[in-house]
Amino acid sequence: MRVLVGVNDTDRGMRALAETIERAREAGDEVTVAVYAADESSLDAVEASVRDRLETASFDAGVERITGEPGSDLLELADDGGYDRIVLPGGRRSPLGKIQLGSTLEFVLLNAQTTVTLVR
Repeated sequence: MRVLVGVNDTDRGMRALAETIERAREAGDEVTVAVYAADESSLDAVEASVRDRLETASFDAGVERITGEPGSDLLELADDGGYDRIVLPGGRRSPLGKIQLGSTLEFVLLNAQTTVTLVR
C-alpha cells in the first residue's frame, strides 16, 4: 500500500509519523511524508525533525514539502502519486465530546478520493 502521511508543526504531526512508521513496518507499506507549516522557518524545522525521526527509526521514506495551501496540495500530491491512504494528525474533542477538525483536515476529509486516517 502507498501511504502519504501529512506532518505539520505539532506534536500530533510527529505522532502521526511514528504510528505510520510502525504500521508500515508491519504491513510493508511504502511511505511518503508531506511536511507543511504556517511559515517557511517552521517548515524547515518540521522537515528537519521528520528527517531526523526517519533516520533514528532507520526507516526509508520520501519527503515532500507543501508550500502552498496544505489541504489542496496534499490532495493533489495524493492524486498525482496514486496513494492508497492519507494519514493526518488532528481531531480534538470538544467539552461535549464532539470531534473538532482544523481547516486542513476538514478540507482533506471532505474532498479526498482515497481513504483518510486521523491520528489523535
